[in-house]
Amino acid sequence: MANKGNTGDNKTRSSLSIIIVLGLCGFVYLLGSWQRSGFGKGDRIAVQITKQTDCSAISDLHFESHHGEAGATDDLNTEVKEVKPCDDLYIDYTPCQDQARAMTFPRDNMIYRERHCPPEEEKLHCLIPAPKGYVTPFPWPKSRDYVPYANAPYKSLTVEKAIQNWIQYEGNVFRFPGGGTQFPHGADAYINQLASVIPMDNGMVRTALDTGCGVASWGAYLFNKNVLAMSFAPRDSHEAQVQFALERGVPAVIGVLGTIKLPYPTRSFDMAHCSRCLIPWGANGGIYMMEVDRVLRPGGYWILSGPPINWENNYQGWQRPKEELQDEQRKIEETAKLLCWEKKSQKGEIAIWRKKENCQEQNSGATICDAKYADDIWYQKMEACVTPYPETATDEVAGGEWKPFPERLHAVPFRIQSGSVPGVSVEAYQQDNTLWSKHVKAYKRVNKLIDAGRYRNIMDMNAGLGSFAAALHSPKLWVMNVMPTVAEKDTLGVIYERGLIGIYHDWCEAFSTYPRTYDLIHAYGLFSLYKNKCNAEDILLEMDRILRPEGAVIFRDEVDVLVKVKRIVGGMRWNTKMVDHEDGPLETEKVLFAVKQYWVAGENNSTSTKG
Repeated sequence: MANKGNTGDNKTRSSLSIIIVLGLCGFVYLLGSWQRSGFGKGDRIAVQITKQTDCSAISDLHFESHHGEAGATDDLNTEVKEVKPCDDLYIDYTPCQDQARAMTFPRDNMIYRERHCPPEEEKLHCLIPAPKGYVTPFPWPKSRDYVPYANAPYKSLTVEKAIQNWIQYEGNVFRFPGGGTQFPHGADAYINQLASVIPMDNGMVRTALDTGCGVASWGAYLFNKNVLAMSFAPRDSHEAQVQFALERGVPAVIGVLGTIKLPYPTRSFDMAHCSRCLIPWGANGGIYMMEVDRVLRPGGYWILSGPPINWENNYQGWQRPKEELQDEQRKIEETAKLLCWEKKSQKGEIAIWRKKENCQEQNSGATICDAKYADDIWYQKMEACVTPYPETATDEVAGGEWKPFPERLHAVPFRIQSGSVPGVSVEAYQQDNTLWSKHVKAYKRVNKLIDAGRYRNIMDMNAGLGSFAAALHSPKLWVMNVMPTVAEKDTLGVIYERGLIGIYHDWCEAFSTYPRTYDLIHAYGLFSLYKNKCNAEDILLEMDRILRPEGAVIFRDEVDVLVKVKRIVGGMRWNTKMVDHEDGPLETEKVLFAVKQYWVAGENNSTSTKG
């Protein structure tokens, strides 16, 4: 009798296992069917993901929660609230860089181009539609050179910048020949010229800042050198320049060097660049150069290409008085000396300075900033003062010796070695790397497209030490590591030391980007972090705004938090599935996978099913 009973139990368990596996296969098939890829809509990911699916690889994950969701009972019983689409006029809405609101602010020092977010009563509580005909961007590297016209249907730059080879309109695509105002014959040749002075070919220069980036061709072609550039430009008369950059698969944000500090920590970038970026470097006591100096690592390079460099031969072509240009260059040279920058090269209209690795004499005539507030930057005014070097011995590199990339990706950063990040030890850093390697492997078992080149522009909304991005590292993708301004520990400097890029941001406000600019978004502990700080629905609507149609989201948080998130996005045209932690169902931390459905302007009442 006992044997018969055991046999019956085994049959029951076996049947249950079959049902679970079939359910898993069905879910993975549905995950694929929710997404399309490729130019046009014919290339369905459903086919690809179904072929790739290995159900046995994920059969140990439980897709339903095994916890009593205490505190979430009321939410489960609450009817899902449908979020309506916004009016089609808001297709390219950027809440904190809205053109109409911008024009109500002073134009002095570009104040009107800075962030000006809507008050609570003016926030939109609707879904931003994609333009008609929207398609998934081309995969990298084709996306560097081609963007579907339907995704950003603006032709003004093709006329305004025609002779500078920025962008050309060809049929149903834009083509980017790689030109720029200062490099009309191509970014590759221009970058190679810079590389004759700056060590870009050995991994020593990895992170770069491009101020006033245009369509970011400089950043696009720097990938050939394995250099990762953070590009920014204002939302201004050069319509959609940052939008074009992100459609091309190049990191960029809407931003301006005006009166507010740049949203990056001190000693972030190996190199900074201005190619005719129209920033008045000699004005306001050199304050703009001082801000670049703040974010430039000791030993880093600054490139100025265009006016006033070589003014003697160009003042007539630039249609500016030679005395004005001469005075501007004199002020730049004086400020550079004050900042301990040494000019390494001036050839034609290109000048290159290098910030000294150590500067013991940096007190003569300079007002020194208070180092205690160096990274207190969110909405803080720029100051006409010099950021001090970290204290170090005379013969050492302030801020630590540079390591080549990719070695620096996993090496212990100087900030951690020196104890500059309270509560983060070398051991904790190494454990964090191991943990996120494990997490990312689990993600890839569920969504095999992470490695397939489908997701180029990725965002980590609560980046910590950057270990998620490090675990994902691939030439097929890049990660925008966001450091929430409310985070307990500021570790964005650590992320930059690893050769990654990121930005400070408060998720109670809209991010400085256009709609539909990210393919995959990762949110670890974000909604626990922002609990009682702002409305979770507002954060989710912002995620929807910046996520491409058929883009994916991975939430990792406590189960009660994710249940609430799942309920909200259920009314946002997202498909979701909750899975257990890799360590099993007894862990209260869960993972919620989501995919944004495809729909476009004019299809307000139903999702698109077109092939």
